Amino acid sequence: MATTNDLKNGMVLKLEGQLWQVVEFQHVKPGKGPAFVRTKMKNVESGKNVDKTFNAGTKVETATVDRRSFQYLYNDGNNFVFMDVADFDQVEVTPEIIGDGAGFLLENQEVILATNEGRVLFVELPPSVELVISYTEPGVMGDSATGRTKPATLETGAEIQVPLFIEQGEKIKVDTRDGGSYLSRVKG
Repeated sequence: MATTNDLKNGMVLKLEGQLWQVVEFQHVKPGKGPAFVRTKMKNVESGKNVDKTFNAGTKVETATVDRRSFQYLYNDGNNFVFMDVADFDQVEVTPEIIGDGAGFLLENQEVILATNEGRVLFVELPPSVELVISYTEPGVMGDSATGRTKPATLETGAEIQVPLFIEQGEKIKVDTRDGGSYLSRVKG
């Protein structure tokens, strides 16, 4: 058990028999009336997002979540197979649990698997990954000064928007937290 004053981003709560991950929270102390905590939470099972308000100091039940490092091995056609880097046990994870992150997984990449009572809740990718552009249209000379973008397909098959000056075969850094936005070129 914890109180709403102890909330942190990433914390998993057990509310009404379901697991909810705190995406963001804000303590509010209005001029009149009692303080309260405004939260945005994501249902771990369905991925549904909700806004919920708690009175400050309200007791909430926290779920025990075990976060461990795993290495992505391969996709067997149905599931993604990960190996525990500590004891080499292999775990299969369904595409529904990984979600959009599947487009940024490379073999041998390390991720964090969060489990509750032996069940995989979600996969935490590194904040950014370096991937090679497998296909993109050539940029037009003179267009690089504007902030325009073009679609590019990554080596994993995911498609993102990149600046016009990026060419096929280049390695770029991609932000995994927002669904794959371009961050920068990778030198060397």
